[in-house]
Amino acid sequence: MPPVGDPRVAALRAAVIAHVPADAAEHTSCQETLQALERLPAPFEQDADTTHVTGSAIVSDGDGHVVLHRHKRLGIWLQPGGHVDAGEQVAAAAVRETREETGLSARHPADGPDLLHIDVHPGPRGHRHLDIRFLLVARPDDPLAPAEGESSAVAWFTLEAAREVADPSLAAAIAALQRR
Repeated sequence: MPPVGDPRVAALRAAVIAHVPADAAEHTSCQETLQALERLPAPFEQDADTTHVTGSAIVSDGDGHVVLHRHKRLGIWLQPGGHVDAGEQVAAAAVRETREETGLSARHPADGPDLLHIDVHPGPRGHRHLDIRFLLVARPDDPLAPAEGESSAVAWFTLEAAREVADPSLAAAIAALQRR
């Protein structure tokens, strides 16, 4: 069971329960995430278990474009995201990772964090990521300037172009954005 009193676990569990999956694959990811939140003693700590929560972002300019970055190790175009730091909320991790990997000053929508998509997938070193994907907004004229040692390329894509280069789970997240 998760640590008693960790409000992050309770908040994430409630958000996953309230989230409406877009398809069967996302439904499976939601169920797996809920099961993991019940059994993992420290679901946000990447070193506590090979399965852990990550936070990522679908960054939109609100005008039909999203930001993707070429992952420094995988070499593929992905949404920004990564591990949750100690004591950090998942939604805050999505914002921090976006700044680190793209340089953008992205933010949650005015009405607060918007859980857009959930995907469970293999991570490096035999890990399993419970990826909680939030909608973030950014201005298209903000400079794309990743932190030192981060992404080698960052770019705005039309939604259609992003879906063409995306893996199936990212394409599903972009489709969820298009339905909004």
